Amino acid sequence: MNRTTAARGGALRVLSAAPPRWKTRWSRPLGRILDHVVYRTAVSGRENIPATGPVIFAANHLSYLDGPVMVGAASRYMHVMVRHDMFKGFLGWVLHSSGQIPVNRAGDRSALQFAKGVLDRGDCVGILPEGTRGTGDAATMNGGVAWLALNSGAAVVPVAILGTRRGHEHRNTIPRPRRQLYVVFGEPLEIGREPGVSGRVSMDRASEKIRLRLAAHIAAATAATGQELPEDGHPTSKHKGQQP
Repeated sequence: MNRTTAARGGALRVLSAAPPRWKTRWSRPLGRILDHVVYRTAVSGRENIPATGPVIFAANHLSYLDGPVMVGAASRYMHVMVRHDMFKGFLGWVLHSSGQIPVNRAGDRSALQFAKGVLDRGDCVGILPEGTRGTGDAATMNGGVAWLALNSGAAVVPVAILGTRRGHEHRNTIPRPRRQLYVVFGEPLEIGREPGVSGRVSMDRASEKIRLRLAAHIAAATAATGQELPEDGHPTSKHKGQQP
């Protein structure tokens, strides 16, 4: 069951269990409308997405649109980790009803456990590990992806999302309809615990391995598509958690 709590002048929807699989059945069609009706989205690399088994989609973060665009582009349904204070009002109802997972950037063990529950049943989780909207180059990231990969055995698929923000556009910019967007799925990465090292060291090494793979994938995608990353004068956030 789910409960609500009052915060910031509105009722926030929170979870008490992993969201059920069936809730994602209408989020991907909506994502595809966004990708191919509202915008023009070129998708490549779907053959890299494992057809079965748990998958973590780890994407760079430029805009509010990144999560929905990724959902519409993927060949599998996914539950995306979204900043918890988005779960209020009509948008909160949409996010909750489509099976997304609220996460508090200040540190949220329960959100990771819910995401692990999704992976343990063989389903997919989407995560934006940079933690906040920025240049999208994966220069830094939080440890959520590594923790999930190490504790679930899920494959990590790097995702480059390009065009949702360009040049000097503000972080809050929503691009005009019919803009060309790009989503590129990379080859899956398997993450395992290293024998003879502590859990903390394993986490740090896994996080850096994932970050380097994602950063290299983003660089390759920008070269292949010709779509540059935006310029951004704000420092990259190092908060734990994800922001849409």
